[in-house]
Amino acid sequence: MSALLDRRLTPVRPDLAAAHLRGLVDAPRFVEGRAMQVTEASAPLRRAPATDAPLETEALYGENVTVYDDGEEGWAWVQLERDGYVGYLPLIDLGPPAKPTHRVAALRTHVYPGPSIKLPPMMALSLGARATITRQEGDFAVTADGRYLWARHLADAGSHEPDFVAVAEMFLHAPYLWGGRTSEGIDCSGLVQAGMTAAGVAAPRDSDMLEATLGEPVPLEAPLMRGDLVFWKGHVGVMRDEGTLLHANGWPMAVVSEPFAEARARIAASGGGEVTSVKRLAGL
Repeated sequence: MSALLDRRLTPVRPDLAAAHLRGLVDAPRFVEGRAMQVTEASAPLRRAPATDAPLETEALYGENVTVYDDGEEGWAWVQLERDGYVGYLPLIDLGPPAKPTHRVAALRTHVYPGPSIKLPPMMALSLGARATITRQEGDFAVTADGRYLWARHLADAGSHEPDFVAVAEMFLHAPYLWGGRTSEGIDCSGLVQAGMTAAGVAAPRDSDMLEATLGEPVPLEAPLMRGDLVFWKGHVGVMRDEGTLLHANGWPMAVVSEPFAEARARIAASGGGEVTSVKRLAGL
C-alpha cells in the first residue's frame, strides 16, 4: 500500500482531508490544520475518538502535531510531526506550539515545580520528550512556564546519540505495551524508533514501515552484527552483537535480550513465522 493510501499516514477521512491532499484524494472538505504541541508527559494516539479505541502510538511531551479537527467530544484528529502518524489525541493534552530547545536524553526524568528534588514532581518525561528551556538555575533547566528539569538529563534538541543500539538498550526490562513509546511500556517498533530518533535517523513508526524504508538487505544466513534489524511479519528486533537479539515482545511482555537462535526458533514454533528480512544501516 502506498503511503498516500495508508490510513496511518494519510490525513483523510470520509468527511474531510488535509489541504495539501487537494487533487490527490476525494473529500467534501479540505482544511489547512493548525500547529499544536503535546503538554502532557505522553498522550495516547488512538484509532478512533474513544478511550477504548486501539492505541496506535503515543506522542511525547513537547512533540508538535497538526490538528485538522477538534470537534469530536474532547478529541483532536491530528498528524504527528515526528513520524507522520494520524489519529486521535485527547484535546486536553495539547497546547500552543513552541520551538523545543532540548530533548530528554535520560530514560526518564522528573519535572518539578521549583529548583529542588525534594518537591513533589509534576510529571515524569520519557526519553525523546522535548522541552523549551529559557534559562538554567543551578542544576536545573527552567521552561518558559516555570517548570524545572534536571539539566544533566537533557541534551540540545539538535544533538544526536552516537549509538542507536545503546539507546534501545536503555529500555531493557521495560514492560511491553502495544503502541507504547515510553519506559512505562513500549512495543517492538517503538523500541527501534526510539533508538533511531535519538541517533538522528527519521524512522517510521511500525515494523512494516521500518522494513520497507530502512537499511540494505543482508542475506538471511549471513553473519550478523550489532545494529542489524531483524524482521518477522509484524515484529522487529535489533542485534546487540552477532548472536544476541534485543526486542520488545509479547512472550515475556517486556524488552528482553536473548540469543537470536532461541528467539527465532520460539517465534517460528509459536506461529510467528520465519524471519522475513535482515536490514543493515550504513554508518550506524
